[in-house]
Amino acid sequence: MGAPFSWIKPEPHGIYIEPADCWVDPSRAVDKALVTHGHADHARGGHGETVATPETLAIMELRYNTREGATPVEYGETIRLKGGVDATYIPAGHVLGSAQILLEHAGERVIVTGDYKRREDPTCPPFEVQKCDIFITEATFGLPVFCHPPIEEEMAKLLDRLRAHPDRCVLVGAYALGKAQRVIAELRRAGHKEPIYLHGAMEKMCRLYEEHGVDLGELRLVADHEKDDMRGAIVVCPPSALNDRWSRRLPDPITAMASGWMRIRQRARQRNVELPLVISDHADWGELTRTIREVDAHENWITHGREDALLRWCQLHQRRARALALVGYEDEDD
Repeated sequence: MGAPFSWIKPEPHGIYIEPADCWVDPSRAVDKALVTHGHADHARGGHGETVATPETLAIMELRYNTREGATPVEYGETIRLKGGVDATYIPAGHVLGSAQILLEHAGERVIVTGDYKRREDPTCPPFEVQKCDIFITEATFGLPVFCHPPIEEEMAKLLDRLRAHPDRCVLVGAYALGKAQRVIAELRRAGHKEPIYLHGAMEKMCRLYEEHGVDLGELRLVADHEKDDMRGAIVVCPPSALNDRWSRRLPDPITAMASGWMRIRQRARQRNVELPLVISDHADWGELTRTIREVDAHENWITHGREDALLRWCQLHQRRARALALVGYEDEDD
């Protein structure tokens, strides 16, 4: 047997599993890819074979027209790859279908988290802590300034603003995969039963979530209704449409944006956001450090995010760590 963990290699375009000749979340087309979730910086078309949860495969088919070579893996299911590598998909709590991938070879255990969060989310199963030797963690919000508030507080802010302006609407910019559906589901949980209006670009993904058992209540397309119909209503759109000509069809919209980046006031000002909603589908600083403690890996590999601060935290807490220089990972408006 070679040096410890010599079988798993961080390359610029993804994590390469040498004995199995396959990749985790590669940013370019490969013969065999293990995919953690459906966001474009982790999933893409063109692979010879794509191994992912059924929900992620459905998302990829919708977004990237991938049909051929799809291999579904349920949560908790272990598949044997060539070269004596086992892969198990474990809930990551990020978006529908998102998974950590536990890789086992020669008695060694490596977890690739993809993206994850530790907060409760009605649209996907919660993150599960698994012990391992190497923990490959994201660090999107890997700075101490990022401490996401309880989502109940952000929903209350949104609903209070709506009640205060019954002749207007609140237009919420939210990423089309994951964030939009979570915001809608959390509004329902907060007791908002009225119809919610959608930009046309959101409809198919919301319907896919519903097909996979996520109740989003009554949804209506903006294009099918008059301006007056939407007074006192919540409208959800992609962030790019917040200040677009499309929004002129709405009744004096109050612009809101749901993103972890709304913690930074300058980002809200840049987007002309009146109502910043600090809602993230990524782990904040406290969740990142708590997870590293709970997993208690021999070594932590930190990637796609604010790597330096988390690396320094690990060093200060006597935890072995290294930063990976992967390319092609974006914030995607969180």
